[in-house]
Amino acid sequence: MIDVLVQAILEQIEQPKKDLEHNLHALLSEAVAKMDLVSKEEIQRQQTMLDNANNRLAQLQAQFEELERELQTQKLN
Repeated sequence: MIDVLVQAILEQIEQPKKDLEHNLHALLSEAVAKMDLVSKEEIQRQQTMLDNANNRLAQLQAQFEELERELQTQKLN
């Protein structure tokens, strides 16, 4: 009889706990959805694109410097 009573009390305690967990999960999910978050994969993709752009910029700067040297050489001749 006591076991049945204890079990009934535990079940009554467990339901509010489940409701609270569900409500907190929903609240946190909504808060995270409102945040302007970016996935790790997106950050890595953007980093790769930035690295590629920096490499291309370095190539273009080297070409520009070479053209400047050629122009200076032509002016001297």
